Amino acid sequence: MIETSARLLRLLSLLQVRREWTGSALAERMSVTERTVRRDIDKLRNLGYPIHASPGVAGGYQLGAGADLPPLLLDDEEALAVALGLSTVAVGPVAGIGEASVRALSKLEQVLPPRLRPRFNSLKTAISRIASPIDAVDPALLTQLSTAISDRRTLSLKYQKHDGELSQRLLEPCRLVDSGSRWYLVAWDTQRADWRTFRVDRIIGRPSERARFTSRPLPAQDLGEYVHRAITRSPYRYDLLIRVQAPASTVSEHFSTSTAILEAEGPQSTMMRLGWDSLDVPLGLLAASGLDFDILEPAELRQRAESMARRLQRAVGPTTPPNPIS
Repeated sequence: MIETSARLLRLLSLLQVRREWTGSALAERMSVTERTVRRDIDKLRNLGYPIHASPGVAGGYQLGAGADLPPLLLDDEEALAVALGLSTVAVGPVAGIGEASVRALSKLEQVLPPRLRPRFNSLKTAISRIASPIDAVDPALLTQLSTAISDRRTLSLKYQKHDGELSQRLLEPCRLVDSGSRWYLVAWDTQRADWRTFRVDRIIGRPSERARFTSRPLPAQDLGEYVHRAITRSPYRYDLLIRVQAPASTVSEHFSTSTAILEAEGPQSTMMRLGWDSLDVPLGLLAASGLDFDILEPAELRQRAESMARRLQRAVGPTTPPNPIS
């Protein structure tokens, strides 16, 4: 049985590396008869692999595209190349595929042979990036979080809040979300009995795994939108509402959609919501944008704008009246 299984894996590996094989070529590579090749092809078909056969002297066998991905059989160099590529994409700026890359990397690292791990780690440390996310995250941490999510394992970890305070958290991890510039973990905080969103780059050290947990109803159907709203408003002291007299596409050039929620009111008007711990910084950014805007909320922001306007007026001095025309 073991010999037959090994031979089937070998046959599947050969079918993956070449578009088409003749029966005689397969038999020669595997040191078996063509009859054995035909029997093994039938066994792979019974297992669900779509293997097409074309008749005639020039005919052969071809692995077709199926509903499910067959297991990839990689040699050492291929495994290292795939693992390194996945780890790069997982922490890179390519939006939309980071989470899938983490899941794939987690699966691959679980089966990576021990002899390849030192080479993999050496390759990772030897590569530098010029363009990188705002806050880099160790791919090993991402894969650990991804594995805990898949296994439904509670995690105990140290987390640094935005003010620098450290706290010990006991979390039931639910989902990793890639914003394009940062990684966020959506988890049930057992001590606060509520859902929370955590920046992965603020996790200190490596989490320790605890007991398994039972999945809970999600806080929202669209966790991407849930995280978007959480990171643009709820963690901050002030919740700002600004009407900008410009199209949403123009406003997004000055305020990233990862930090602000933009809602088009019309072709030349955009409602913008964002959170901030300071009032001066968003006022400065709005002024520097060169766009006309109206401050709707909060009242403190309007008062701060009036105070800043008076300060700027004092800085430039009294306005010189134009010379009368003689």
